[in-house]
This record gives sequence, structure tokens and C-alpha cells, in this order.
Amino acid sequence: MHWFFCFRFLNNDLREGTRKDYRMKDYDRYFEVTDTPKRGEKIKPKEDAMRQTARNYGYFALLSNEVKNPFEALSLYRSKDIVEKGFGNLKERLNFRRMQTSSELSLNGKLFVEFVALIYLSCVKRKMQDAGLFEKWTLQGLLDELDTIELFESPGHGRVLGEVTKKQEGIYRALGVESPSL
Repeated sequence: MHWFFCFRFLNNDLREGTRKDYRMKDYDRYFEVTDTPKRGEKIKPKEDAMRQTARNYGYFALLSNEVKNPFEALSLYRSKDIVEKGFGNLKERLNFRRMQTSSELSLNGKLFVEFVALIYLSCVKRKMQDAGLFEKWTLQGLLDELDTIELFESPGHGRVLGEVTKKQEGIYRALGVESPSL
């Protein structure tokens, strides 16, 4: 049934004139839009393409003793993907692929830092969902945008904060977090 809602959202976007950039391929794949001076815009579904897509969709079941809302259950299930991708990212960026520790205590410390980082990733994802930021950003894109803010510290000169752009301030505001300052 998921496919039905996707086609419906696409159709509504076209009819209301609120097309999203990230859905442009889908508009072209599932709808034929013609514009004439006399009749205006005409939207015709490409039923063969829709049938083919619907044929390839499958079903799955989620069972839970705690979560009663099916959309919340699906959201929680999909959140694990963020954690798995974050774990892979940490392995690459923070050199967690090889633990290279000299003691069990160091290994435990590294694992703890990774665990806390994954908690932060899940929190940022939830805040992005609540603020509707997934309309404009991916999680990785948002983190990359904020990653450019730099803080320099040198003895005798204190801290120097790099430039925080208006776009970055907007992201912090949308997330409900105070923008970095000294």
C-alpha cells in the first residue's frame, strides 16, 4: 500500500504546484505533464509505470509489545539504519576499523566514545524529523554543513571561533540548539 501513498503525494504536488526538487525523477517517471496555453496544465498518470512499480513492492510485518502506532514502529525500525550507517562512518572517519589499542581499558574507552557518538546521531536524526529538516537536508549533508565550523585555541591568545554562516545559524535554530559563540 506504500506505493499508493507515494503516487498520491506526487500527484498532489503536481496539482498544487508544490514540486520538490528531490522528487523530480519520480514526477517524470509516473506522470506525463503537458502545458498548453488554452487548456493549461494537464496531468496524466503513467499507469504502466505505476503498475510495474507496485508489482515490485513487497510486504513486511513489525511486531511490538510496546509501540502501538504503526507509523512510529516503522520510524523506529528505520532509525536503526541511521545507527548502522553512523557506525560505518565512525569506522572510517575516526579510524575505528582497527582498534589499535594497547590495553583493554583503551579499547573500552574507544567503544564508549563510539557508543555516545551513535546516541548523538540518533538524537540529531530525531530533531531533524521533528523540525522537518529532511525536506531540505540529508543527515550526512547537515552534519557536513555544520562540520565546517572551526574553533582554534592557542596559548596566550585564547579561543577563536571560525565564521558561522546564516545557513548554519538557521540549522541550529531549527534544531532548537544555541548557535556556537565564544
